Amino acid sequence: MPSRSPSAPKGCSSLKLRQVSRRVSQMFDEYVAQAGLKTTQYSLLSHIVRLGPVQPGKLAAAMEMEASTLTRNLQVLVAQGWAEIMEGTDGRSRLVQATSEGVKMQAAAKKQWARAQQAFNEQLGEPLVSRLHAVLDECLQAMRAEVPPSESP
Repeated sequence: MPSRSPSAPKGCSSLKLRQVSRRVSQMFDEYVAQAGLKTTQYSLLSHIVRLGPVQPGKLAAAMEMEASTLTRNLQVLVAQGWAEIMEGTDGRSRLVQATSEGVKMQAAAKKQWARAQQAFNEQLGEPLVSRLHAVLDECLQAMRAEVPPSESP
């Protein structure tokens, strides 16, 4: 077994990321819930408002989400009347767009999201949040460049 350097990461990266993610999600959910949404719903609705009308595949790619997860999450927004799925240009394709109620809901939730972001910045301090964003962006970029093991030759 190779020896690790003293500065080598200790512990499970996946566990640490999930722990932080759960804490951040709980914090943001508390705020965004005041507008009647979950953070995941707010994120999806915000992407639809910004990108729509948009093909589901492009929406999933923009959110770096599996198509099946998008479909599941989208069903909730459609059922609530905040998004709609329309026929695309060729009859086989589909487009997703926010309804007028969805646009209103997203705008209300955006105010709560901004309050959550401010609270997060205050709790951690803006310099740490800026470093966190930079590290996460760097990680995402590095991971996008990698071919997943299941797709390698």
